[in-house]
Amino acid sequence: MRRVTRLFVAIDLPEPVKDLLELLRRGIPRARWTKDRQYHLTLRFLGEVEGPAVQLVHEVLRGVRCAPFELRLAGTGHFPPRGSPRVLWAGVRPEPRLDELQRRVEKAVRRAGQAGEERRFAAHVSLARLDDAPLPRVVDFLRDHAGFSAEPFAVERFHLYSSVLGREGSLHTVLESFPLQQPVREAL
Repeated sequence: MRRVTRLFVAIDLPEPVKDLLELLRRGIPRARWTKDRQYHLTLRFLGEVEGPAVQLVHEVLRGVRCAPFELRLAGTGHFPPRGSPRVLWAGVRPEPRLDELQRRVEKAVRRAGQAGEERRFAAHVSLARLDDAPLPRVVDFLRDHAGFSAEPFAVERFHLYSSVLGREGSLHTVLESFPLQQPVREAL
């Protein structure tokens, strides 16, 4: 029997930021809100990874180097950007070091034999999935929370998570944490 693990790489959010996100969880009938405060900022979704490849992913992520930085959540929006909204999200203020970390994670997982991500990275924190939510209520939500903002927080590590799908949503478990470290500069 082959062992398959559903994986993603993400930044966890501090509890005060999760508290603020919890306050947004209302006003849209039939929205499937993120459960159990499992808010995170996905750097790379890998999907189902088989047996030995899981260990290789762990190993390459241990080699990712990026200096710690600060992030700030701000604003709300939806995916897809055009057409019927399917996902509500909280936005992230632009931060070059976040983009750098994401690129380094992407390179690492490719070195581990994982297929490259085709979609452009769009930093966000998913709030809810929308299947049949009434569009006027979604529009009201986006208008009412356009000014959403959280205090900046330090990003000092990222994590490899497993994700187990269930009836009530996914259950995410941290498999390993990776501290951010200043990259070593090569001698001139």
